Amino acid sequence: MSHADFGQPAGLPAATVFDALGADYERAFAGSAAHRASLDGLLERLSPGSRVLDVGSGTGRPTAQALAGAGHRVVGVDVSPVMTALAARQVPDAEFLCADIRDLPLADGEFDAVCAYFSLLQLSRDDQKELLGRLVRAVRPGGRLVVATVPVDVADVDAVFMGQPVRVSSFGAAEFTALAAGAGTVVEERQSTLFTPDHPAGEPEPHLFLRCRRV
Repeated sequence: MSHADFGQPAGLPAATVFDALGADYERAFAGSAAHRASLDGLLERLSPGSRVLDVGSGTGRPTAQALAGAGHRVVGVDVSPVMTALAARQVPDAEFLCADIRDLPLADGEFDAVCAYFSLLQLSRDDQKELLGRLVRAVRPGGRLVVATVPVDVADVDAVFMGQPVRVSSFGAAEFTALAAGAGTVVEERQSTLFTPDHPAGEPEPHLFLRCRRV
C-alpha cells in the first residue's frame, strides 16, 4: 500500500479498490523477495497438513498457492469478489471466502497459523488492534502469526494506491511490533525493507514483516 500521494479524494471501499486492481495487484507485488522469505520461514515451521488462514488472500498468489502447494489446508478470506474468484481459479486446492474478516466467526485455536500480508491497512487503527487480537486467538497455542504492513504513523489518511483513491491507517514499526506482542505473541523475527511495486503508479514504500508465535 503506497502512501506517497496523501491528501487525495476520500478513499473507496477496499472491495471496490481491489476489484478494480484485480490481477494487476499480483503482478505489481510478485517481485517482493521479503514476502517470499516470510513465506519460506513460515513453511519451515509448519507441521504437515497444517490449517492456515490467509487474511486478505487477494489473487491467491503467492501466499495461498505456496501454502496449498506444500500440502497445507488453506482458507483464504478477501472482501473483493473479483479477487476471490481469481484466487479460486488459480489455487483450486485452497478454499476462498468473499467476506469481511471482521464479520467472520473465528473459533479459538482453530488454525495452526494465520497470515495477514498488508490486509490491515484500510482498517481503522482501533479495528486493526481488535482484529490482531482475534487473529492471535484463532491460532492454537504455539502456532504462528505472520503479518506485514507499511509501517508509517498515519490515521485515516486519504491516499492513492496504484491509481485508486484509498483511506489508510497504520502504525510505526515499533508500535506495530508492540501491538503484535501485546496481542499475545512472541515476535520471533522482524524484517524491514523498501519495495517499489511493478506498476506505472508504483512508489517506493517501506514494508515490515513480522513472524510471531502465540504464547
